[in-house]
Amino acid sequence: MTFKFKNVYLNETATVVGPYENKGPLSKYFDKSYDNLYANEKTFELAETKMLNDSVNILLNKMNKNSADVFLSGDLLNQIIPSNLTALEQKIPFLGLYNACATSMEGIIIGSTLIDSEKVSSVICATSSHNCSAEKQFRYPNEYGGSKPKIATFTSTGGASAYLSNTPSNIKVEAGTIGTVVDLGITDVFNMGAVMAPAAASTIEEHLRTLKRKADYYDLIVTGDLGIYGKQILMDYIKETFNIELTKYNDCGVMLYKLKDQSVYAGGSGPVCCPLVTYSVILDRMKRGELKKVLICSTGALHSPTLVNQKLSIPAICHAISLEVVK
Repeated sequence: MTFKFKNVYLNETATVVGPYENKGPLSKYFDKSYDNLYANEKTFELAETKMLNDSVNILLNKMNKNSADVFLSGDLLNQIIPSNLTALEQKIPFLGLYNACATSMEGIIIGSTLIDSEKVSSVICATSSHNCSAEKQFRYPNEYGGSKPKIATFTSTGGASAYLSNTPSNIKVEAGTIGTVVDLGITDVFNMGAVMAPAAASTIEEHLRTLKRKADYYDLIVTGDLGIYGKQILMDYIKETFNIELTKYNDCGVMLYKLKDQSVYAGGSGPVCCPLVTYSVILDRMKRGELKKVLICSTGALHSPTLVNQKLSIPAICHAISLEVVK
């Protein structure tokens, strides 16, 4: 499902990261960083909550506001605990979200729809993830020190928030596409790029076909966290299946780290991976006039230990948002 928005603007963003992300190529763009994965808290889960809450506080400070009409947030942990605790701290009317690593653009779509329908005038869309809290929940305790194949991705650590409103700014949320769940029967819990690539292809094709656009309409198309192998799978799959050639394309999981120098396997993943890259270098390039139209496609593997333990395949989802520079 694809639709256009008339009066929705991306006013401001905030990003908070952990040590791996701050040692990557985008470090200069982030608002705040922590030099340890605990972020001076007792547990990884509390560290993730702190980073998410930090991002909201930084965002509100940038906007010179103390609230918004609605707070939309989601993460990877059971019962989206970091988002719930952040909502408790912020005291803003709250809707909790979950679409795994596609949560960030899910939030932007829902927030933009609320503003476009004139139900509210401002929304904070946020998400977070943490390498250690996610590993503990979805695979095995970090203390096990289990090895991984090179196709695995590295869950990024941080919190990211965006402020949307009907107040004009130089970045407009122009259109959105709600993806459908895709499952090609992949059961490998480490090969998330392969799991998510077909969902990304489906959403991109739907977006372009519905709006009668070619891929080169956009100065850049980015996916959330396919990694270096999933990125190539998407390019091959979308060309063979839909005859769409992605030439001005990249993946946030590839952009977030120095893949040759950092031990992050095939690249970044996690709900915060896509917004960390989008709200930093991509928005900076848009504000400087290097990019005018960008399609952000957050990808998510709808993976759970239950599916894996019952030997079931892993479904995936992708949601897309079109951002345009306002002349």
